[in-house]
Amino acid sequence: MTDQSQQSQEEFEPEEESRFRALLTPNRSLGPKGFLILMCFISGISFTAGLMFWMMGAWPIMGFFGLDVALIYIAFRASYKAGRLHETVELTDEALTVTRVQPSGRSQSWTFNPYWVRIAVERRVGLCSEMSLASHGQKLVFGAFLTDEEREEFADTLRSAIAEGKPA
Repeated sequence: MTDQSQQSQEEFEPEEESRFRALLTPNRSLGPKGFLILMCFISGISFTAGLMFWMMGAWPIMGFFGLDVALIYIAFRASYKAGRLHETVELTDEALTVTRVQPSGRSQSWTFNPYWVRIAVERRVGLCSEMSLASHGQKLVFGAFLTDEEREEFADTLRSAIAEGKPA
């Protein structure tokens, strides 16, 4: 019986502990309650305006006001679906791993050696900056949904976390 307990302990050894872990998500400033209030407001205005046209005898116009509300609703739902994209950055002694989870649920992971990886935030004229990791010919652009300031701040924090783990 002790052999089995030793075997199970070996099988379930804890994974290497993270020195740094961050979850990057897009900003969605309008929450579910705000979305409901906005849609009620838009629906009320559209219904009132459509009703006025209907009473004047231009009843087909009412359908266009309903179509406007439906299109706004669909646009917001698409935006919320796109907001499910997120990236996880995890640093251990052995690896820096970036995992990107698409809104569909499909995920991709990239692994870099923390001793060789370079973190860059490239400013581009007329465009948003670009944050990337590069090592041994591999380059990964990530955090595209962050603001320029957030990219700079995150890059500095990640550089510090990597530097803390390197031998002096």
